[in-house]
Amino acid sequence: MHAAIQGEAPATRKPRLTFWQILNMNVGFFGIQFSFGLQQSNMSPIYKYLGAHDASLPYLWLAGPITGLIVQPLIGAMSDRTVSRLGRRTPYFLIGALICSVCLFAMPLSPALWIAAGLLWMLDAANNITMEPYRAFVGDRLDTSQHAVGYLAQSAFTGLSQTLAYLTPSILVGLGMQAGAVNRHGIPNVVLIAFIIGAACSITSVAWSAWTTPELPLSEQEKERMRHAPHSLGATLGEVVDAVRNMPATMRQLAVMMLFQWYAMFCYWEYITLSMARSLYGTTDSTTPAFAQALLISGKMGGFYNFIAMLAAFAMMPLARRMGAKPIHAVCLLCGGAGMLLLPGIHARAMLFAPMIGIGLAWASMMGNPYAMLASSIPPERAGVYMGLFNVFIVLPMLLQILTVPLMYESVLASNPENVIRLAGGMLLMAAVLTLRVKVRTPA
Repeated sequence: MHAAIQGEAPATRKPRLTFWQILNMNVGFFGIQFSFGLQQSNMSPIYKYLGAHDASLPYLWLAGPITGLIVQPLIGAMSDRTVSRLGRRTPYFLIGALICSVCLFAMPLSPALWIAAGLLWMLDAANNITMEPYRAFVGDRLDTSQHAVGYLAQSAFTGLSQTLAYLTPSILVGLGMQAGAVNRHGIPNVVLIAFIIGAACSITSVAWSAWTTPELPLSEQEKERMRHAPHSLGATLGEVVDAVRNMPATMRQLAVMMLFQWYAMFCYWEYITLSMARSLYGTTDSTTPAFAQALLISGKMGGFYNFIAMLAAFAMMPLARRMGAKPIHAVCLLCGGAGMLLLPGIHARAMLFAPMIGIGLAWASMMGNPYAMLASSIPPERAGVYMGLFNVFIVLPMLLQILTVPLMYESVLASNPENVIRLAGGMLLMAAVLTLRVKVRTPA
């Protein structure tokens, strides 16, 4: 099956792009990651406003891991063999961005907990439809020597968009909106407006990149091979299974490291608002004004670490060319782990931003360097399926976290959200150690 699908364009079709061209092709990542930033900073509070219990929050986040586990490798494999007027990858990330926009618009209007949870399933499925073909598109479009810059550019847009996503409610309050004003379902109006802004960003930014940076044309021979490749669901599943069997050693080593880093980040996103409410105000009761303040504070912290991530991604570009992605990733994870371990013990609001520097470095690296390490180890004609499989190594640790944290929340973590953040710090330190054992091919 591997030999039957040849999507890789000849090397002569991959001219080196300028820095500004690389940024332009990744503008779409702004909208994709604005959506993720809104989820990370607002879904647990939305669930709490609609009546969810603290210990049940991980179960309500099941949408991301489950949809990612199913959608990502299948969409990746399908995009490897798609022939259309717009190209292989573009139809997927345009359709996904449109669905994402609709779900973002509807989310803060949810009248009940089950509706919000259902919308999150649809939203995550749409994000996954968009994400994996977009990752493969960067590999398709850029010369191997520019992969690190391409993926770090995506990391920079992740930092920028999530900074704005986290800060939008606080910005709206600064512009005169009331932090405590809610709609009839108890969800703050500032959250409602933030999601509407995210809906607009999702489709417009992806459409911009699709319009300004078309895919490289495939030869007629390549198109013919792809048209004659089997397109049934069984064939697509077979392609995924075959890719798993022939997975490069580098990818397997990265998978072990990813288990720890993504377990940590899911702990952080689910419990950071509750941890701040506990450490600053001694409560996790969503009906109190203190909880609303904790939501705004955690949003500012998230905006700050994403701003650091944006700056760090640009700084890492020349470093990655000189030193390689592996040592940079290990150091950044160490900084992130130290930051999370320190965070719950800080009770002065002004000091909360110091550990966020380490978390921002880790986040910048996570969104770029593992993909740069991976890109040179996978066959280019199977970039879609392997990028989809690689992101399964994001969703599996998230699924594991969702299933294990509720079991540990009372007995091991003492029903204290601060301890979940400490657990996340330890996980990032372990990921840093495991990064050092990854064997990476040096790009030409």
